[in-house]
This record gives sequence, C-alpha cells and structure tokens, in this order.
Amino acid sequence: MRALKVLLVLVVIFGGLFVAADRFAVNFAENKAADKLRNMQGVTSTPEVSIKGFPFLTQVAGRNLDEVDADLDHVAARSEGRTLTLKHLSAQFRDVALTSDYTSIESAASATATAEISYADMTNAAGGGVKISYGGEKDGRARVKISPNVPLLSSFDVTGSISVHGNTVQVRADSLPAMCRALPGCESKVRAQTDHGWKLDQLPGNLKLEKVTTTAQGISVTASGTDVKLTG
Repeated sequence: MRALKVLLVLVVIFGGLFVAADRFAVNFAENKAADKLRNMQGVTSTPEVSIKGFPFLTQVAGRNLDEVDADLDHVAARSEGRTLTLKHLSAQFRDVALTSDYTSIESAASATATAEISYADMTNAAGGGVKISYGGEKDGRARVKISPNVPLLSSFDVTGSISVHGNTVQVRADSLPAMCRALPGCESKVRAQTDHGWKLDQLPGNLKLEKVTTTAQGISVTASGTDVKLTG
C-alpha cells in the first residue's frame, strides 16, 4: 500500500513536470511564430499566435500540429499606390506540417482567414476627399454609400456594392445621377472616385478570397485554401 502511494505521488509529480514543460515549449513556439509574422510586409502590430492541441511535444515529435491560429491588427495592403488597412486579420491553419529542422511551419492541409475593414479605412484608401460609409439594405442586399468629391459639381451621394474578384476587393457605384450622365466626361471623372479595387495578396499562404459581407460596422472578407504553403 505504501509503495502504491509513493508511485501515485511520483506519477503526479512527473505528470506535472511534463505539463509544465509542454506549456513552456508551446509558449516558446507561439512567440517564435509571432516574431516571424511580425516581419511580414504590412504588419505593424504584434501578432497573437495560439497553437491548439495537447500535448504539444508529441505533436512536434510527429512534425505535425493540429491547429495554429493567428490574430493580427492593422495590416497594411498596398495597391496602385494606395494603402488599405485591414482593421483585423484572423487566420486558422489546420493539420500543420513543420519543416525538417522543426524551426518553422512548412504547410497546412487547409486554412481559413477573415479580414475586417472599417469604412473609415476604406475612405482613407480611396483618398481625394471621397467618403465611403454604410448605405443600408435594399431588396435584401446590403449597400455602401459613396460620396465623391468632384470639382464644379454640387455634392451628391451614390449607392454601391462591394464584391471580390480574384484577390481583389472591389467597390463600385451601382449607377450615377442623370445630371452626370448628360455631361461629357463627367461619368469617367466620377467613377474614378467611386470605383476602387484593392488587392489583398498579403494574406498568409496566399489564400484565395471567397466572399465579402457588408455590415453597418464595415466589411468582412473571408478566404480559404488547401495545401497552403507557408515557407519560402
């Protein structure tokens, strides 16, 4: 009986040591991954990385992690000389393979990401005094309101829609006022301010954009991919 008690105490002690070592290792790995993401072009804040699954050390031994999540704030995406700031970027990588030297992530079997963009940041990216804001819903479809700034024309607003094409988020006015369509050259000048496209080619692993959701707070862009390469 005494020997059994001693054995149980030893099991508890060594089990606690293993858990402590495992948590220390995963925290170290999360910090290393965050450092790598911090060096990614456009990242201006400290990323948060979370490695899921327990125990971590046995996952490392098999060079495969169940899931790695990353959260980044204020990621700058440049396109055509203008910068569109992603208010928040959240990415999840599943079935993650490590490199042969165990120092970095090599690939993920699948990944998803969500980028949140505010109307204020879209307005800043549009430039030229253009304002982009929420335009409410019509016929079950959320719209944006675009307020161009065209000299010699009185101020006016148009409604538009946001969509994704390839790796580009596009905002486009649905139609222009009749007064503009009647003036030579007016439509092209107005659309130069109302219609914009921003490439989001800085998503981790070059994930492919899937859809965009328009809300009163801003827009949310989702992306996904399989056999995602994360090194190089």
